[in-house]
Amino acid sequence: MEILSNLLKFIVFDVLGQASLLVGTMALVGLLLQKKSSVAVITGTFKTVVGFLIFGAGAGVAVGALANFQTLFSEGFNVQGVLPLAEAVTAMAQTRFPAVIALVMVLGFVMNLLIARFTKFKYIFLTGQHNLFLAAMLTVIFKALGLSDIVTVVLGAIFLGLSASMYPSIAQPFMRKITGHDEIAMGHYCTIAYALSGWIGSKVGDPKKSTESIVLPGWLAIFKDYIMSVAISIGIFYYISAFAAGRTKVEALAGGTHWLLYPLIQALTFTAALYVIITGVRMLLGEIVPAFVGISEKFIPNAKPALDCPVVFPYAPTATVVGFISAYIAGLICMVVFAAIGWPVIIPVAIPYFFIGATAGVFGNATGGWKGAVAGSFVTGILIAVGPALMYPMMESIGLTGTAFPETDFNFLGIILFNIGKLFGLA
Repeated sequence: MEILSNLLKFIVFDVLGQASLLVGTMALVGLLLQKKSSVAVITGTFKTVVGFLIFGAGAGVAVGALANFQTLFSEGFNVQGVLPLAEAVTAMAQTRFPAVIALVMVLGFVMNLLIARFTKFKYIFLTGQHNLFLAAMLTVIFKALGLSDIVTVVLGAIFLGLSASMYPSIAQPFMRKITGHDEIAMGHYCTIAYALSGWIGSKVGDPKKSTESIVLPGWLAIFKDYIMSVAISIGIFYYISAFAAGRTKVEALAGGTHWLLYPLIQALTFTAALYVIITGVRMLLGEIVPAFVGISEKFIPNAKPALDCPVVFPYAPTATVVGFISAYIAGLICMVVFAAIGWPVIIPVAIPYFFIGATAGVFGNATGGWKGAVAGSFVTGILIAVGPALMYPMMESIGLTGTAFPETDFNFLGIILFNIGKLFGLA
């Protein structure tokens, strides 16, 4: 009896208490249920665990680079600079609540499958990294409200499942306009912004006057490369912050590195950390999502795949560039305004502004041509600055500083949940 008790404790507290092993166990179960070969089961399980560990390794490096940037920016401008990067804030949250986030992500995906099976919302959210980011956001909100791990997991899984099932429906009418069919959905948690961009486009422009008749310089394509986009945008802000802080303060922080090289090294270190994080996330989700998707394909008829935002880029490639530029200009304006009024300063990092702004541009273009692309993505640029600014104090309250989620769907849901919690005296 004692041996059985010790074995049970080992499985529950030691094995499942390790987030990487917990996620690996979920992948193992899914692969076994699909009757995969022994080689596929072993390979898929181990790749899932290794992917999670790679993600965690990148998290530590990103946290260090963010802390250094925070110091430079604060010293130079006497303001609080926040980087809106879901990868970075998820990595930080994962260092605090790894097992909880893992459970919310996995059980939330199962909830998505159940909702798709038994309701009219037939969307299967396949952008796995965004479910991981949402799991982190929900965990942060519920922990900020002081809820226990068990309650956080239960509520987090429910809201993640509901979000994965229902958010794609918001953008679907505009997806039909973009693609000309109803076979795919938007699996990117900025659907509120995308739908709003489509609506704005219908009010300000003509879909016949498409962005695709506009010729833009090819060098702008450099911002489509993740490494270059992050390195350039972050590097610029590191140097601006370093020059504002002054040589003496930078040297005090640099620890022997030349003060002019220090910002470059930190920017590249941060970029490398994000690449490591993304590599781990992709490896992790490349194994665990198919393990569950394979099951869903057998038991959920008429389900639509909700895919990542670049799925719409081929339908209006020029609109993606127009959308990025318009959204980024809005982000720069918001940065100045927030600094003036004393809000957390949301720095418009190029990568979220490219992908979110570019997608908003495609939506706006589908209903309002180039005017819709410009107007819709500009409003989107404002939303992905205002949302993180409003959410940041909640995350800061549990020690997550220097970064925030740019996704509108995250921030909309998070603000509502947090304020409902406050009404019940939880914060």
